[in-house]
Amino acid sequence: MTPSTRGGLRLVVIQALVFSLFATLFVRLYYLQVVSGDEYQGRAAAQSVREIVVQPTRGLIVDDQGRPLVANRLTWVVSLDRTVLGKLPADKRKILIRRVGRVIDLKPQRIEKKLLTCGNEDSEPGVCWNGSPYQPVPVVQDLAQDRAQRLREQPEDFPGVVVEQQTVRAYPRPFGINAAHLLGYLSPITEDELDTATDGGDQSVNGASVVGRAGIEQEYDAYLRGMPGYQQVEVDSMGRVIGDEATVEAQPGDTLVTSLDAKVQSVVEKQLNEMMTTARGTLDTVTGRNYVADSGAAVVMEADTGRIVAMASQPTYDPSVWVGGITKKQLSELYSEKAGTPLLSRATQGQFAPGSTWKPFMTSAALTNGYSTDASLPCGSSFQVGNRAFKNYESGAYGSIGFAKALEVSCNTFFYKVGFDYWQQYGSDADDVDARDPLVEEAEEYGFGAETGIDLPGEASGRIADRKWKRDYYRSMKKFYCGIADAPQDAETSDFVYKFAYEFCIEGYKYKVTDAVNFAIGQGDTIVTPLQLARGYAAIANGGTLYAPRVGRAVVAADGTVIRRIAPEVTGRVDLPPGIQGYIDEALTGVTRVGTMAWRMGGFPEEVPIRSKTGSAEVYGKQSTSWVASYSDDYVVVMMVSQGGTGSGTSGPGVRAIWESLYGVQGEDVVPARAAIPGTVLPQRLPSFRRDGTILPPATDPQERS
Repeated sequence: MTPSTRGGLRLVVIQALVFSLFATLFVRLYYLQVVSGDEYQGRAAAQSVREIVVQPTRGLIVDDQGRPLVANRLTWVVSLDRTVLGKLPADKRKILIRRVGRVIDLKPQRIEKKLLTCGNEDSEPGVCWNGSPYQPVPVVQDLAQDRAQRLREQPEDFPGVVVEQQTVRAYPRPFGINAAHLLGYLSPITEDELDTATDGGDQSVNGASVVGRAGIEQEYDAYLRGMPGYQQVEVDSMGRVIGDEATVEAQPGDTLVTSLDAKVQSVVEKQLNEMMTTARGTLDTVTGRNYVADSGAAVVMEADTGRIVAMASQPTYDPSVWVGGITKKQLSELYSEKAGTPLLSRATQGQFAPGSTWKPFMTSAALTNGYSTDASLPCGSSFQVGNRAFKNYESGAYGSIGFAKALEVSCNTFFYKVGFDYWQQYGSDADDVDARDPLVEEAEEYGFGAETGIDLPGEASGRIADRKWKRDYYRSMKKFYCGIADAPQDAETSDFVYKFAYEFCIEGYKYKVTDAVNFAIGQGDTIVTPLQLARGYAAIANGGTLYAPRVGRAVVAADGTVIRRIAPEVTGRVDLPPGIQGYIDEALTGVTRVGTMAWRMGGFPEEVPIRSKTGSAEVYGKQSTSWVASYSDDYVVVMMVSQGGTGSGTSGPGVRAIWESLYGVQGEDVVPARAAIPGTVLPQRLPSFRRDGTILPPATDPQERS
């Protein structure tokens, strides 16, 4: 074969090869564009469409007149699209973060922390992002409008930056109220909560949701949160929205109508704060220094339903501090013991010795278990138990008196004798853990030592310090106190502590007569919450019915449809023999008119009978706890100030002011309640919710009650 022939053959082979390659290419193109064109077009379209969660507007919380207690407001929110950021070179990404930080006044390091997915080893709880990885991550809210517009008007300088208006919680504070412990707060959903919701098929939450963490916000979260919507948007290669694909509208949350009355709440908060402030400026003659008055609580409850009209706790905090995320410093302040642990609700979670406010329940127990209303017992200056003299308050003595007079003058030695008699009759064997105790039984009937069942989370149960409790406590603490008793006493251990530890180590399990007499006057290891005490007095007022206290009244949809009415719930009954309620009523009326509360209630109109009991509970190492518990035919009013001194001395004026506001008392005259404070009688009807968003108070007859 000649060279020219061989060259021609190679050319043919190359041409055939090139032709076959082009043929293969054309066949492949035909397959991709014609045969599989629809499939790949769909894939391409899918890659350019993103699903964005549209958070619902959370439902309102209103009082019984329709006044908003918690509402919503619009705020400018800046979010960063991590998909777009991920396409930028590292140096450009860093420059962009710094540029955004300058506009929104946030350090780049802080922004980077917000962009981290929760669960990442460098993530910070409460700061990291717990939502969808395809959702823009919010990095700041409440941005000033001029700064928001700057970001919106220069999109070429801020790729991947999303600026939009969203709703966040707002607190209108009608009449200046705070109500933080009642209302609660919101915070981002946790990963565990989201997993639980997903496993249960709950579609009302997603990774970007915020949920209720305390108070009403937590208890009724399922109603308030609404249902999220979804928006499918078409985006370009830089993540910029270039069109809408589909939208599922978010459903707003339902409105919760409460039994609270904002006007009464404002009076209660003001009076509690004033009583504590006054106490701090008052000398405690026992300790030689002013009262600390470190915390306090007040409750106004409907006697016949258990509905909460107002409830306050001090110290408190601004609920709006949670909006937009809370800083570590702010959070530590809420939990700080030095600041008084503001996050703790003293009304439902604070536990205190009840002092003499306990005596009406002990009277009920005694008159139900052998004593008669004609019984007469000595009220001496002291009551001897073994080698110890238990003294009356300020060593006062009144001779032989009955239960009514004992309540009126708050005679300790009278009730010491009652406790002593029952201990002798049923439980003188200190080792008998099952011995009967009528006083303990009655206290338990009134619901003490157990949660009331209020529709607020985190309620404390209080404690009945009976024989079983003492045995259990001994077992749990024996090692600790025996460790102190067995060691040589050092300079840091006081004589009292060393002696107590020694005695506890040997016989701390025994329920002694000293425990019994202390129990009878609300001292010792028994503790109650202000809410428990209010419910107990409500049971006396209404003839023995125990209600689970309720803050919620009804759940109403955005269109005004009533979804659920929250009815009062009976949880127990106290068996009161005939005439006992009337006897206690009359005795406690005497406390108000001529007894320990008389100097604070002088001139109060007699057509509105107020029954009351004062208390000054002694606490080892602290100043006395001030108590006043009172009730009328309609309401119960309880106020407590920890380390505040005497009951009537500190809490008395505040309690009177609350009663005056409830019944419209001006001087010695009674004005119809609605003329003074509209809405203090809980209306039977609910507020009216119009389609334009306005809320009208219910049209009610003042005599109507729910």
